Amino acid sequence: MRTKLDFLLWICFFVLFVACEDHPQEPDIVAVTSVTLNESALSLKEGRNVTLSATITPDDATNQNVIWKSSDPDIATVDTNGKIRALKPGTATITVITEDGGKTATCTVTVEPGDPLKSSRTVLVYVAADNTLSGFALPDFEEMKVGMAKVEDVDVNFLVYIDKGGSPQLLELKNENGTVVEKVVKTYSSRNSVGVSETQEVFAAVFSNTQYQADSYGLVYWSHGDGWLPYPLGANTRWVGQDIGNGDKRMNISEFVEILETAPHFDFILFDACFMQSVEVAYELRDYTDYCIGSPTEIPGPGASYDELVPAMFFSEDAAVDIAKAYYEPYAAKYDEGNGISNTNWTGGASVCALRTEPLVDLAVFTKQILPGTVDNASLRKSVFDYDKRRGSDGYQDGHVGYYDLVGMMRMITDDNAYEAWKQIFNSAVAYWVTTPMNFSGFSQSMFSMEGTNGVSCYIPSTSNTATDKAYRSTEWYTSAGFEKLGW
Repeated sequence: MRTKLDFLLWICFFVLFVACEDHPQEPDIVAVTSVTLNESALSLKEGRNVTLSATITPDDATNQNVIWKSSDPDIATVDTNGKIRALKPGTATITVITEDGGKTATCTVTVEPGDPLKSSRTVLVYVAADNTLSGFALPDFEEMKVGMAKVEDVDVNFLVYIDKGGSPQLLELKNENGTVVEKVVKTYSSRNSVGVSETQEVFAAVFSNTQYQADSYGLVYWSHGDGWLPYPLGANTRWVGQDIGNGDKRMNISEFVEILETAPHFDFILFDACFMQSVEVAYELRDYTDYCIGSPTEIPGPGASYDELVPAMFFSEDAAVDIAKAYYEPYAAKYDEGNGISNTNWTGGASVCALRTEPLVDLAVFTKQILPGTVDNASLRKSVFDYDKRRGSDGYQDGHVGYYDLVGMMRMITDDNAYEAWKQIFNSAVAYWVTTPMNFSGFSQSMFSMEGTNGVSCYIPSTSNTATDKAYRSTEWYTSAGFEKLGW
């Protein structure tokens, strides 16, 4: 009997042992003992943001979750990640509370008056550099990093698409507490970066992404450019953008408009490309951006100084003028009439114009009203300033198109009263225009005077009805401004 009882007890002990093995005891919980913040007091301007970081002790505490609170959300708010947004002058206390134990730490935030910024802005720089400009792409990207380091932790999204051959990438740059962090958003296989569907895909990855939605948007288009001129009319024509990765592809302005139709409305579009500040281009884009920024002539070889340009895109409520200044002023400081000019020492000057698009409709209407009955095209082309210093003749066969000064043309074909009234509307459209006394032409390899220029180009047809003349008639500016009346 005892033997059977011992056997049964042994079985029970064995079952209990196995049960314990199958259900191990919970590990010890490490409790939070304290929490600290990296700042105990901060001073911020209105509209600026900064992110606090909380450190829990011990660092192996089981529950690392915290809750953030503001004593006055009207003055300063704080989100679940500790990001503070300064809203209006005053003082608020930001408190972090641990879920485990309710430990707290505080930071006193003093908001000082400042220039209010829009609450958020997203900017895309689209670098179509799979062409002869590929060597400038990475230096410009490094400048963008330097520029982003100057952008305090305001609520901004800055993305850069770069195709310089190979595998293009969409990158995001963020200033995180003074450190610029580069994130690869997407890598693409080799592609035509000036194609409509390819560009729309990149735009959708930025502007349709809820992570990057904002109160305002900006676009920088970086590539070769040739104003309103469609491709192909000749061996070297392009409107904006070139990709030679698989053949020679160009983007026409009509295609660019097709892309913009799927994008948000832009505060500004900056063309870091040659010949893009033409009335024909700006008029085509009038419904898609508040400002067109660019040069009526060739731009400097190195393009924009992005270390100065990037901060200008985010530090101003109305950034267009500041962007134009940031483009021009570094070149104005180096200007030396082209002496010793090189891509690393650009002394050949620059020209830039920021054009409001809203007044362009009135400008077209009034232009149509005051045009004369006839114009001597040949004489006009010889008399009006031409930004295009390529050698050649009409029709682009030899490279020359003719980007003529719009104001100079209207001055010559209208009477004094009509011109003065027209000029008032034009002046309302020009937010900023500046040029060094001379500019350098890479085509003629020489300096030329910019005397008498006004920042916006237009086309004057020849007398021989070339392919360029015929293409000009397809522009909306030609129709809206009534140039058919002149037989153009």
